[in-house]
Amino acid sequence: MKRIHFVLYSFLLMLVVGLSACSKDFLERPPTDAIVDGSFYQTDEQVLAATSLLYSRVWFDYNDKASYNLGDFRAGTAYSAWNDRGNVLFNTTGNTPENGTAWRSFFIVVGQSNLAIENINRYAGAGVSPEVKKMAIAEARYMRALAYRFLVMNWGAVPIIENNLALLSDTSITRNTVSSVWRFITNEMRAVVEDLPLTSMRPGRLNKWAAEAMLARFYLTRAGVSAEGNGQRNQQFLDSAKYYAERVITQSPYRLLSNYADLFKYPYDNNSESIFSLQWAYSPGAWGSQNSTPAYLAYSADIANGDGWGGDKGATWWMISLYDGITATPSGGLQGRTLDQRLKATFMLPGFHYPEITQSIPGGKQELVFPFTGSDNNFLSIKKYVCGKAEDMDGKAAQQYYEYDTYMMRLAEVYLIYAEAELGNQASTSDAKAMAYFNAVHTRSGLPEYEEELTIDVIQKERFIEFAMEGMAWYDLVSLHYWNPTKAYEILNSQDRGLFFTQPDKFPDPTNWTFTKTPWATQDRTINANSGNFLLPIPAAELSQAPNLNKPPVDY
Repeated sequence: MKRIHFVLYSFLLMLVVGLSACSKDFLERPPTDAIVDGSFYQTDEQVLAATSLLYSRVWFDYNDKASYNLGDFRAGTAYSAWNDRGNVLFNTTGNTPENGTAWRSFFIVVGQSNLAIENINRYAGAGVSPEVKKMAIAEARYMRALAYRFLVMNWGAVPIIENNLALLSDTSITRNTVSSVWRFITNEMRAVVEDLPLTSMRPGRLNKWAAEAMLARFYLTRAGVSAEGNGQRNQQFLDSAKYYAERVITQSPYRLLSNYADLFKYPYDNNSESIFSLQWAYSPGAWGSQNSTPAYLAYSADIANGDGWGGDKGATWWMISLYDGITATPSGGLQGRTLDQRLKATFMLPGFHYPEITQSIPGGKQELVFPFTGSDNNFLSIKKYVCGKAEDMDGKAAQQYYEYDTYMMRLAEVYLIYAEAELGNQASTSDAKAMAYFNAVHTRSGLPEYEEELTIDVIQKERFIEFAMEGMAWYDLVSLHYWNPTKAYEILNSQDRGLFFTQPDKFPDPTNWTFTKTPWATQDRTINANSGNFLLPIPAAELSQAPNLNKPPVDY
């Protein structure tokens, strides 16, 4: 495990360097020796400052590009025409950059969390209150469990590491089985529930409800792990998912925002629907403390800050076909419009207006009107996490430096978790509570109430649309794959990920759009997902340094 050792320890030293310029009050700045100097953990403020790193910097490499490369490109909700093709085409290899970056990032979270637990237990002085000490350790355990959720869902069996220092003299560390990883992270989150405060100690900090919401997510997925592909999920775990979801829905202080688009309009940080978000700060020069993702998603420098490199990124043909009101034509195209407000808040169609974003045009500026370009191909560019120029964000934006946070758990997901857990192993359900929770999400988008029985297809479609470009779709497919791999392959292999042309009926105020596949772009429109390529391969650099990762996994 020498490679993992190197990644964990060398990066930990870098974590504290460069964070000192953070301006966000939440990210109290520790001195540069905070991680390694035992004398630092002497007051509540110092302990809170140390664990603030767990909310941002340690997740940076994942958030930067890997989040959408794995969560959306690999899942087929969005694509890049000229870049990131390994993930778009489901040909991710051991050398694909985002594969190695994500692996390292998650183990950095694990290592940093382990180190925080070790240091707080060993060095916390009499000036640290029992409440803060307990909460800080719970924060670290929460982050470690969440990192392992990403690891096990992307790579399958992975090594569970609870003590970094033990690795220095242990050369026999190997991977642990998928079922034991899920058992470990569920048990961890159950313990965290008991140790986090009912109310966040400060805005953006974890609380008991964030742990219960994550438990609902864990149990829903773990119910499928127990099925081992036989189509019958574990009812006990489904019941647990439903139990925790309902507690969060009915007893927590979180509430759905009334307007879906407001979830991604500046300033949206730590709103009433955000149960847990990565907390980024606008800190030019402090690389790694900011949200850099918008730089790669914004379609043009016209709406960005010296970046805007996402011109070849956008919704896939398959994704657009999911929206109600956009229907197939006899010629094989798509046409229509949708009442679903989530489309405009997620992807830009020619003629969409965004008053909250300033657009540079020849001779001046205007509110953003997404342009109509091309003759046989164009892109439905990404809107989520794109909030415009510095002038649109109180000056808190610069090239690759953005402040707004990354959602890791929204209340809307908890509503849909309850509905799916209630559906369970049934073909359909009309349970009143499940229907009500489903419709709370569905009708918020501007769509009429859904009145037919809920099925897994209906719930999955709702999740794909609700969370598109939030790095979620891939993990929904992995959850499905645990208990019904055939269906997961069918969804992926039915997707069209190729070029197409979107034409409005009029511009700049269209009422209807026609979508036509680009006639000359016949290659690479579909993928071939199967049991041999569904999970990510362990990065080649890790395998070369840690051959034990090739050994059969063992229970933890």
